[in-house]
Amino acid sequence: MPGLTNGSDQEAQTGELDTEIAQEVDAGNDDRIAERIEGIFAELPDFAGVNVSANEGVVTLGGALSDADAIARAENIAARVSGVVTVQNEIERDLSVEQNLSVLGELSGLTDSLITALPLFLVACAVALAFGFAGVLLSRATFIWDRIAPNPFLAELIGSAVKFVFILGGLVIGLDMIGAGALLGAVLGGAGVIGIALGFAMRDTIENYVASLMLSLRQPFRPNDHVLIDDLEGRVIRLTSRATILMTLEGNHLRVPNSQVFKAVILNFTRNPQRRFEFELGIDADDNPRAAMKLGRDTLDDLAFVLGDPEPTARVTQVGDSNIVIRFLGWVDQREADWNKSRSFAIAAVKDALEGGGFALPEPIYRLRFDGRTDPLPIGRSAKVAESAPEPASSTRSTASDDMEDVRPDSQISAMVENERRSDPEQSKDMLDTKRPIE
Repeated sequence: MPGLTNGSDQEAQTGELDTEIAQEVDAGNDDRIAERIEGIFAELPDFAGVNVSANEGVVTLGGALSDADAIARAENIAARVSGVVTVQNEIERDLSVEQNLSVLGELSGLTDSLITALPLFLVACAVALAFGFAGVLLSRATFIWDRIAPNPFLAELIGSAVKFVFILGGLVIGLDMIGAGALLGAVLGGAGVIGIALGFAMRDTIENYVASLMLSLRQPFRPNDHVLIDDLEGRVIRLTSRATILMTLEGNHLRVPNSQVFKAVILNFTRNPQRRFEFELGIDADDNPRAAMKLGRDTLDDLAFVLGDPEPTARVTQVGDSNIVIRFLGWVDQREADWNKSRSFAIAAVKDALEGGGFALPEPIYRLRFDGRTDPLPIGRSAKVAESAPEPASSTRSTASDDMEDVRPDSQISAMVENERRSDPEQSKDMLDTKRPIE
């Protein structure tokens, strides 16, 4: 079948359209055209089997060639000869083994080249493996990175970075030795695209690791510190590469992702040993608030666990329909007194003092008005009953001093945290360092 190609057809058609065909042709013009084309093909060994004939400027190519590109090239050459009107390409593709020995020769030459380049390829592989092995050994030399880095997490990160640099360096050198620079560029470009895609897919994980790194450098709290992270309260057990481990005041483990800790508002109750407590009590609206405030302050000042500096204070915060609300404030040293116990005992002490001083702590009073059709309330009878009722014995009212017990800090949770830090094998991954300055 004819081996006409689209490109050659377009060239021939373009030639037919762009070149004006002469009306008269010399008698020997066809012979000269055929002779010229045959002379050109004779200088090209690949076109030795092509037959050329010309009639009225139409050149017909026949024969067989083993390569489709050679068939198209023969047509192109014939069309460029002066005087050719068009080319009829009837060259067939010869698929016989004898005519395609050149292809086998090319494969043989490629095999020979590979065999020749094999020693260089092996040397390049050896260099790349040597760099990779050196990177693995250096990454495992933890005693070096532990001295450089401030915590185990950062030391592990440095070791991984060193290993990656060595492996990448070995790959670059190996590809450069075998002359595959273009392949290296393609690999690095593909790795960059994959890295961007993985970065978007693992955004939360990467954010958490970056937050872990920043927390390990900032050191926002110490082990066993009593902290409030947003609305999560507990004592710090450890800071790992992924989360901050707390023990709640109920004795439960609380795992908070470091990305949340890094962005959270952290309240550290342990950092400053002095802590203030406050509570509110209401007195009758007819009572003197200044006298009640002074009595409450004096009562707080007499408590041994309440600090004298800063001294206790009292403030009127609200005047209601039936009472005056007073807020009492006092300070304790958390190293010597438990905050919750101290506040509880202080409330009881001030309440007893106000009641003993004649101040009423009324409940809400509601005034009701009844119309004439309502039966009168037995107010007089109730008053007489109340007057005749015996007063409660003084022994039934307990004073603050009777109930004043140990207000030393609770150590149960703190002891549990210290015990876990000593016995838990995960403690080796703790990134909190008491030798580093706290933020």
